Amino acid sequence: MSEYEARYGLIGENNNGTGGIAPIAVDRQGAQLHTPLHARYYEQARRGRLFWARAVVTAPVIWSTAAATGGPLLYNGTSTASGVNAVLLGFGVGITTASGVAGAIGIATGVTTAPGSTTAIDSTTSGLVGGTASQCSTYRIGTPSAAATQFIPFGEIHTGAVSVHSVQQNWFDLGGGFIIPPGSFASVSPSATLTSAVVQVSLLWEEVPF
Repeated sequence: MSEYEARYGLIGENNNGTGGIAPIAVDRQGAQLHTPLHARYYEQARRGRLFWARAVVTAPVIWSTAAATGGPLLYNGTSTASGVNAVLLGFGVGITTASGVAGAIGIATGVTTAPGSTTAIDSTTSGLVGGTASQCSTYRIGTPSAAATQFIPFGEIHTGAVSVHSVQQNWFDLGGGFIIPPGSFASVSPSATLTSAVVQVSLLWEEVPF
């Protein structure tokens, strides 16, 4: 490798062994070449910082009501000295019993102490199978000390029968657009109480240490 290549870049394929300093790869016009090595969330999952929760909620309540918020209801109760920020990456929705009321579904956020009247989460797991547990708490539903102050809609829930349900988007990529610091919560919530609906909801987040 020439001194020029080491300082400014190597044109074409760049094969390196373990260790050492490698030049960036550039094309013949000098543009930097970049190819993702792994899947989008591989590194955070490998480090045990990626988590999933699943909640099966009957008649989810409107986002502006504190009682029985969720779900999942994610509460970041870790300390600011040694805790994490919970960064929301996406959520999924599957309707198994039709709703009697139409509404939007999205993310509600607010500030709270530890929620009360909680119901155990249906399942929660690390993205790394066998990894450590989340620093945050997750519940199927719960009652924060104050109702959410913000609601951002992403999809819709209509009243059509499940047997003839129209195709709609079921996974919503949040891209880290919500950061839940200690002392706050987030939940997947509707814009109206979805009477009679049974909804299976998944939530994906990463935990970033301070």
